[in-house]
Amino acid sequence: MIERRSNTALWTVIGTVVLIGFWETIVRLLDVRPMVLLAPSRIVSTFVDDPGPYLQDAWITGRHLVYGLAISLAISLLIGAALAAIRPLEHASQPMLVLIMVTPWVAYITSVVLIVGSGQRAVVFLVAFVTIPAFVYATVGGMRSADPAARELFASIDASKWEVLWRLRLPSALPSLFTAMRFNIGLGLGAAYFAEGAALRLDGLGDTGRRAASFSDGEGLWTTILCTAVLGLLAQVIVAVVERSTLRWHQSQR
Repeated sequence: MIERRSNTALWTVIGTVVLIGFWETIVRLLDVRPMVLLAPSRIVSTFVDDPGPYLQDAWITGRHLVYGLAISLAISLLIGAALAAIRPLEHASQPMLVLIMVTPWVAYITSVVLIVGSGQRAVVFLVAFVTIPAFVYATVGGMRSADPAARELFASIDASKWEVLWRLRLPSALPSLFTAMRFNIGLGLGAAYFAEGAALRLDGLGDTGRRAASFSDGEGLWTTILCTAVLGLLAQVIVAVVERSTLRWHQSQR
């Protein structure tokens, strides 16, 4: 097991080094303009020269992501539990869930700002709003995948609906919820970055990136992009660690 994890980490490092080397080479050989694509070495240099503002912005963007995902997950669990129990309700909700997924949220950020107000509220709202469908689908599918034998056992001991939900259906939904969380981290970060630049904020990676783009500051723009990517990678690592410790009993972690 330890050897397999070491090999996985080694190949991950190798893939990362190859990607960075290829990126650096392409930019230098083709002499790409900074606004189009910036070499990794220059991005790192820009960050190292003055890391404070970027770290502060990353903290703000990360906070927006956590708030939005937490609200989205709480709402989705309530909705998903209801849909899993009542099939007609699930069918009736499909148009709304699909509409949320396929509508380009970049087009209605102005409406969001006008409805909920500018600043943090608009950013958190957009992150929560666009990530709800994935969590709902994961909750419904996971709860319905509960072991039939276990359901019969709970029925034989006359367990309450709350006990069945808490002890059987919710644990059965955890693997799919963790998968949805991985997907929603990327989606939520994209929404947070864009909303910060359009919600009349004066902080966050998105707002800094917007101002850098306005002044054709390629170094500042690509540094915010890389900081957002690193923030997403850290979030994915945290989710992976929590998933492994929480789902030790599940086949996927054996």
